[in-house]
Amino acid sequence: MIGRVVKIFSDFYYVQTDKGIVESKLRSVLKKQKSNIYTGDWVELTQFDENSMQAFISNIINRKNLINRPKAANITQVIIVSALKEPDLNFEQLNRYIAHCEYNKIKPVLCFNKEDIEDDSKLKNEIIDIYSPLNYKIIFTSALKKTGIDELKPILKSNTSVLCGASGVGKSSLINALLNNTKLRTQSVSDKTKKGIHTTRHCELMEVDTNSFIVDTPGFSHLKFDFILPYEIENLFVEFANFNKNCKYKNCLHIGETGCAAVDIIEKMNPLRYESYKKFIEEAKLYEEKISKKSIKEEKNTKYNKNKVMTKISYKKRNLSRKTAKQNMYGDE
Repeated sequence: MIGRVVKIFSDFYYVQTDKGIVESKLRSVLKKQKSNIYTGDWVELTQFDENSMQAFISNIINRKNLINRPKAANITQVIIVSALKEPDLNFEQLNRYIAHCEYNKIKPVLCFNKEDIEDDSKLKNEIIDIYSPLNYKIIFTSALKKTGIDELKPILKSNTSVLCGASGVGKSSLINALLNNTKLRTQSVSDKTKKGIHTTRHCELMEVDTNSFIVDTPGFSHLKFDFILPYEIENLFVEFANFNKNCKYKNCLHIGETGCAAVDIIEKMNPLRYESYKKFIEEAKLYEEKISKKSIKEEKNTKYNKNKVMTKISYKKRNLSRKTAKQNMYGDE
C-alpha cells in the first residue's frame, strides 16, 4: 500500500491512503538506517491491519524535493504569509523567506494578511513597487473578513503549498477560511511583546481541493544564511539573475569593491532589498570563517613523511603509547 504522510506526532506517522488515515510506525530496518521521514513524503506500507488502521512504513519513495525550514517534502509552491499589522511587517524577514525559497528553487507567492486591521494604501504600494518588478505573485487577504480568499484558491489548485511565516501572521486563520471551518486553533498577538504566539505545533498536510494540498507549519523567524559562502548570496536575489559577472575580482560580493560590474544593478535595486543582501553576506562570512578554521585544524592533524600525507598521532595517545611500552617492558619485574 502506498500513501502520503500528512502528520507526524512523536514516533507515529499518519499516512493518507485510499483506505483512509493509517497510523504507522517505522520498520526496524529504517530505524537502523536512521531514515528521516517528513510531512509530504510518499511511503510504502506493510503489515496493514484494516481493523486497527495501523501499519509499518517499509520504504520512502524518492522525493522530488525537501525544504528544511519548515521541514516538508514534495513541495511545489511556498506561500509566504506576512501580516500588514500585528505583528508589523518586517521587510528583512520577508526577504529572508524569499531568499530561502530561491535557495530551494521554489518560487514563492507573497501573501499579506490582516488587511482588515491595516488597509494602508501607502504600505501596499511600497510592497507592490518592491516585489512586483521581481515577478513575485502578490496577494492581499483578510482571514477574518475572508477577502482575497477567492483569489488565493486558484493559486493553490493542483499544488502542494507550504504556508510559512512568523507566528501570529494568520496562517492557521487563512487555512480555516480556505476550508470553511475552524479546524485549526488560532490565537491573537501577545499584548505584551506584540509578537505572534505559537498555536501550530507541527507540520500538517491538508487537502483543500482535489489534488490540492496545503501544509500548515509552526511559525518561525530565526533564519540565517550560515550554511553557504558569501559569493553564493547573489544567486538568492533575482535582481542578479541576468548579470553576466565580469567584475575585476572572481568572487566579487558587490558591496563597493573596486572594479565591480554590478553598479547599475545595485543603483536600481530597492534599498531595503540591498540592505538585506548585505546582511546575508555578513552572515555567510561567519560561515566561511568557521569552515576556514575547521580546515586549518584538520591540516594540523596531518603531517608529511617521504612526500606522503599521514595522520598525526595526538599528544595524549603518544604519551599513552610510551607508558604502555614501559609497562610491557618492566611488567614482570
